[in-house]
Amino acid sequence: MSSSVTSWRRAIAVAALAALVGFAAGCSPTPTGGASTGSSTPSASASPTSAANAVQCVYKASGTAAKPTVLPSGADIATSGTVDVTMHMDAGDVAMTLDRVGAPCAVNSFESLAKQGYFDDTSCHRLVPGFVLQCGDPTGTGSGGPGYSFADELSGKETYPYGTVAMANAGPDTNGSQFFIVIGDDAQGLPASYDVLGTVDAASMAVIESIAAQGVDSADAQGIRPAEGGHISSVTAS
Repeated sequence: MSSSVTSWRRAIAVAALAALVGFAAGCSPTPTGGASTGSSTPSASASPTSAANAVQCVYKASGTAAKPTVLPSGADIATSGTVDVTMHMDAGDVAMTLDRVGAPCAVNSFESLAKQGYFDDTSCHRLVPGFVLQCGDPTGTGSGGPGYSFADELSGKETYPYGTVAMANAGPDTNGSQFFIVIGDDAQGLPASYDVLGTVDAASMAVIESIAAQGVDSADAQGIRPAEGGHISSVTAS
């Protein structure tokens, strides 16, 4: 494939994610889930605590929760170690390893939501073949979130290779519950604007690929919902 065609495909892919993360905040004056309140609260990862190897995370109420949730504790959140997550999907189990080092507040939020059952009985709501599969909205519309938001944790050096799990957002400091899994090389063109949560293990990417292979649901008016396999029965985190 020529470099010009590759550049064109990546430009289209970036535009697609811009649209998809726009859904993460909804289109109403009162944003839901992943929306910012307009506060000037510093980055969640930039507030070290007195505890060694820990940060103070700030989770601010924002919008209406798509499912009942409790704000995660933000006190003395570890900045090292990993969290093992398994999504039990119709297509099969998907094992992910979340790394606290790069985005401790994002990982802490994801773990909290998983343990609250927030992701249980939900469906991935957007598939962009060759690019990403997006999940984490119980409403299935792309506009739902957990009723709180938190700041970005970015170094500016983030990359999004195949198998990456990252937070979707609607702009700076609008993280909520929605996340995406990279399923193609087009994501290499993304700017370093999305908190990296971790990775899907190699064997589990076969499950994600099986969902992508089914394409989008022809009955979906927006043409973005996965046709089959994208339902999440439960998520466990340890």
